[in-house]
Amino acid sequence: MEKIVEEIKALKSEVDSKIEAKASEVADAKLKEATENFETKLNEVQAHIDQVDVLVQDSVDLNTKSNEQKSFNVIIKDIVNENFEQISKVRKGRAFSTKAVGNMTLGNNLTGDQIRIYGDEVAVVPSPKLNVADLVGTINIDGGTYTFPRESGSEGAIATQTEGNDKSQIDYDITMVDVNTDFIAGFAVYSKKMANNLPFLESFLPEALRRDYVKQENSTFYTTLASGVTASTETITSKNKIEMLINDIAGLEQLNFAPNGVVIRPSDFFDILKTEKSTGAGYGLPPYVSYENGQMRINGIPVYRATWVASNKYLVGDWSNVKRIVTEGLSVDFSDSDEDNFRKNNITARVEAQVGLAIERTDALRLGDFTNT
Repeated sequence: MEKIVEEIKALKSEVDSKIEAKASEVADAKLKEATENFETKLNEVQAHIDQVDVLVQDSVDLNTKSNEQKSFNVIIKDIVNENFEQISKVRKGRAFSTKAVGNMTLGNNLTGDQIRIYGDEVAVVPSPKLNVADLVGTINIDGGTYTFPRESGSEGAIATQTEGNDKSQIDYDITMVDVNTDFIAGFAVYSKKMANNLPFLESFLPEALRRDYVKQENSTFYTTLASGVTASTETITSKNKIEMLINDIAGLEQLNFAPNGVVIRPSDFFDILKTEKSTGAGYGLPPYVSYENGQMRINGIPVYRATWVASNKYLVGDWSNVKRIVTEGLSVDFSDSDEDNFRKNNITARVEAQVGLAIERTDALRLGDFTNT
């Protein structure tokens, strides 16, 4: 029985091997046949594609040649045929237009204006960097006139007493000086529609009015200073601008004043920075002149730049002896009831202040001229 079982197993193994071999042979034959059929079909498809390419290219060449040979009359006929229905309806007051297709541009294809983005801040004219009010003190008064006493002279002198004789006698003269305050003012009128359509006016107008007020106040006060302070006797002959300034500083200190500021135009300020050590020796400020972080100082006294000082002029002084007198401070007001504003829908913007300038000691400041010879 065991022998029979072994023979049956051997027979089964032999049959299985033959079946696998036959199956592999059949599969290889089927795969080979399928591959050959696929390649045949692929070649047929490629041939059809090649034929289509030739036909397409022939058609393109033919159309291109045909279009190149079209006359103007033929083109017009084509346009008329294509648009016959619209053209047939053309009459007075009802037009028809056609145009050639081309690249789109704003000039050719946009009717009306392009989209814009608007800023809401005005690029304003800058305000002065330094004002007279920045250099002097301020006194507020209730009325329109400020009066102060100024020592104007004396007779006699203090002296050493001779034993048994009278002491020296001295008297002093006092002058009462009046300073009247006046309005520096201006106004602008604009429509309510303008205000509604340009919302930035609400912030721009007050800024612009204050700036222009300050410019005028500086101009008015400079005129007062130029006519009220002591004229310098310094000349530019055999000197440079720095030497003129240092001499006036020394002259004021000689009178026991404490100079605390020099004011000149920006053009003169930067001209000083170009001071030469000597002709052809290069630039170099004297050791008593310093320049740091944009601030020049002469012997420690700051030199300020101000556009309200006249060209080639300068002011050197103890500015504690000058006061800005204020009856009414700076104000900006708006009203829709000025004159006929109510009927015309207008608004009036007003800026004003009632001020004056008091020069307590006219000899405490010097007005110089860099062109004096």
